Amino acid sequence: MFEELLQAPALASWLGLLAGLLAVYLLYSSWTFQDKQKNPPGPRPLPLLGNLHQLDLQWLDKSLFELSKRYGPVFTVYLGLKKVVVLAGCKTVRQALINHAEEFGDRETSPLFHDFSKGHGITFSNGDGWKEMRRFTLTTLRDFGMGKRLSEEKISEECHYLIEEFEKHKGKAFDNTTIISYAASNIISAIMFGKRFDFNDAVLPDMVKNDQETIRLSGSASIMIYDAFPMLGPWLKNWRDIMKNMENNKRHISQLINTLKETFNPDICRCFVDAFCTRKLSLEESDAQGVHYHDDNLVYSVMNLFAAGTDTTSNTLRWSLLLMAKYPQIQDRVQEELSRVVGDRQITMEDRRNLPYIDAVIHETQRFANIVPTSVTRSTSRDVTFQGYFIEKGTTVLPLLTSVLYDESEWETPNTFNPFHFLDKEGKFFRRDAFLPFSAGRRACLGEGLARMELFLFFTHLLQRFRFTPTPGMSEDQLDLTPVVGFTLSPLPHQLCARTDL
Repeated sequence: MFEELLQAPALASWLGLLAGLLAVYLLYSSWTFQDKQKNPPGPRPLPLLGNLHQLDLQWLDKSLFELSKRYGPVFTVYLGLKKVVVLAGCKTVRQALINHAEEFGDRETSPLFHDFSKGHGITFSNGDGWKEMRRFTLTTLRDFGMGKRLSEEKISEECHYLIEEFEKHKGKAFDNTTIISYAASNIISAIMFGKRFDFNDAVLPDMVKNDQETIRLSGSASIMIYDAFPMLGPWLKNWRDIMKNMENNKRHISQLINTLKETFNPDICRCFVDAFCTRKLSLEESDAQGVHYHDDNLVYSVMNLFAAGTDTTSNTLRWSLLLMAKYPQIQDRVQEELSRVVGDRQITMEDRRNLPYIDAVIHETQRFANIVPTSVTRSTSRDVTFQGYFIEKGTTVLPLLTSVLYDESEWETPNTFNPFHFLDKEGKFFRRDAFLPFSAGRRACLGEGLARMELFLFFTHLLQRFRFTPTPGMSEDQLDLTPVVGFTLSPLPHQLCARTDL
């Protein structure tokens, strides 16, 4: 009789539903039990939803920052069924990422991160493959002059192309997004492919557009929901668009790599791709490291570096010009210092030590713009007790960079654009512990040295040549500093005048 009842479709459905609810209840109870026993505190989650109903997914960093004021610098939230430990405040983030670099050094293998690189490349991989690719990439970037004279020459050359593009507008208002992105991408392209692209090249605009859209969509609410419930992916337009963009850029980069392979000469190293192929050739199949030098690691490493090398640098530079137009009195001081110290001659990296105010303005732009507010999530590589809380191996960890760059205990006026955050009483530049726009520890930005050089040279070359103002009829107060929220924060679409007649 009981078996017959179970075969009844309606009753079977109800029993299935009851079983599901029981499973959710047991899971919810286990959450509560674990929170009381060993986990960091946090808001009480709901079954299935976790804490999604308590978070503003459009402004996730701000929501988490507010929660940190209630629950402390180490707390737990649930994004659906996914447990996330949030680290907030300068002291806590530095302690975790620097003093416990090994424990907090893995990358979270979220559904979206897996989609990006399938476990290959540099940014979204772990284990021995990641270690080898990171070592190789750092060595190769240094060999190609990252932070040295060779890179300086390439950037200075690109500055002249960028200035020419600005001059074409003859002081009239224009949107500088595209050409700044192309200039930044050309620096990383010179290292990756041994060439720069003309601004009218057919490939460059497509790759930059794809990356920009992917980075914007990656911070959308629907993609956060996808990470919590990956089965929804095919039904989400944003996810489908991201996959299309990734495939397009993979195709472009594979073609560029194949073209370089056709003329590869192990005795002449032209670029990162050549260095990878040479390394692969030099390692015997029996070498333990040789297994990591395969085409997937090459393609995805180049994709990772191209996207990262374009987006954050170009966005920071766009913020810097917008802030100069917004605060003309700060622009006055920048140009006065440039005129007094450099004059009309070519600017070099050697000049930075004699331009403390400009150095402070660039650093403050990075702090204020807060380009990567939630950092790239990490995962604990082993069980760890941190600040008295037990965090299990494999737990997703979110170092909240907003809480570092806007930490009220570290910055005198955190919500104000204030270059004096980086100047002492004598007007000399000094760096602060709470300045972590490149993150820290094992997963800190590989290209920090290159990015710092690009920002200084692009910014000073442009300010040496142009005065940046709002469009005619618009006041400085009308310039909007509200960001476009994606995985990174970029300025709203806007136009500025680059004038030489003032």
